Amino acid sequence: MLALSLARVHVVISLLLASLSAGLLAGMDLAQTLAAFNKGIANGASVALSYALLGAFAVAIAKSGLPHALADVAVRQLQHGGGKTRLKWLLILLLATVSVMSQNLVPIHIAFIPLLVPPLLYVMARLQLDRRLVACVLTFGLVTPYMLFPVGFGDIFLQQILLGNIAKAGMDVRGVNVMQAMAIPAAGMLAGLLLAVFVSYRKPRHYDLGRIENVERTRSKIRPRALWTAVVAIAAAFAVQLYSDSMLLGALAGFLLFLASGVVRWHEADNVFGEGMKMMAMIGFIMISAQGFAEVLQASGQIGPLVAASAELFGHSRAAAAFVMLLVGLLVTLGIGSSFSTVPILTAIYVPLCLQLGFSPLATVSIIGTAGALGDAGSPASDSTLGPTAGLNVDGQHDHMRDTVLPTFLHYNLPLLAAGWLAALVL
Repeated sequence: MLALSLARVHVVISLLLASLSAGLLAGMDLAQTLAAFNKGIANGASVALSYALLGAFAVAIAKSGLPHALADVAVRQLQHGGGKTRLKWLLILLLATVSVMSQNLVPIHIAFIPLLVPPLLYVMARLQLDRRLVACVLTFGLVTPYMLFPVGFGDIFLQQILLGNIAKAGMDVRGVNVMQAMAIPAAGMLAGLLLAVFVSYRKPRHYDLGRIENVERTRSKIRPRALWTAVVAIAAAFAVQLYSDSMLLGALAGFLLFLASGVVRWHEADNVFGEGMKMMAMIGFIMISAQGFAEVLQASGQIGPLVAASAELFGHSRAAAAFVMLLVGLLVTLGIGSSFSTVPILTAIYVPLCLQLGFSPLATVSIIGTAGALGDAGSPASDSTLGPTAGLNVDGQHDHMRDTVLPTFLHYNLPLLAAGWLAALVL
């Protein structure tokens, strides 16, 4: 699976082929392997449906004109707000705040980037703001909230995927505070952000203003009633999610409000919903496939021998075991490009190993959560890097690998690896 993913074979195909290989090499016949895989994919269906509804909700928010209204307000403030230094920090704060909110308060994930960032590129260029810094700010906001706060996408990652799969693998995680488990790793992400902002990319960088001016700015027709509907729908989605503990119901409530208000007209509902599903479909299918892969690994009966052999390899050293588990998580996520899909794969192997080595449930949650999040920043195939590049490269002046992937890999994965290792030893 890892080799195929790193060779740029689509991750769903990699997971399917790896599942077949795992079952057949373990002595299972084709029918048994497929039965195990089908049993596993049923476990990922609810998460995939939540993503589909979130996608539809995101498209409806975009249709209301709210993202463009926010961008236009920011541009006016930046143009009439005073000195360049003040404007620079205001812009960085704006982008950081919106990207953080996109994971929980306004759960639209990367959908805001192509709507909000391109209108701000001209101002960024006038301020000579390094887009590598902006990429690091956006990626921080796309990753850190879901790995720390159990709200929005964090509810899916921490509660449904992380704790759900750990419990399924045989460890009692009742009473575990996920925020406490992930606080030290999140501090590593914050350290990387501060390094990028204050050290690595603080110097001015020049961009061609003419190329930016030639890029067509797509504008949505902004209507006050649509903006107020968007605000109410976002608040309603958030409230329903907190009340029902279901991201699916929250997104559904928000989308239905757009329909009831007429912002999304009845005859447009199919197209809006379809666009949203297409936007999130790949992530959903990866999650479903990863659950099937994890089920085949468990059905193979080879996890026990692997854990025993690994424990002997580590010499029962918890420090060495924690470091290797985090490093493997980094490699797997780099290949897959999705931390949400990595956790079910890692959990089947890591939970028995953590039990045998004597890690506490809190430390186990921290290890697996960090191992899953590692590589999300810095993976060429990750939404957390593809999203920033989509917004910053509309004028062809931002390279995906050199200006997004490498900066985010160096500033986030290395501190996160160190912080996750420390958390595993002290929790």
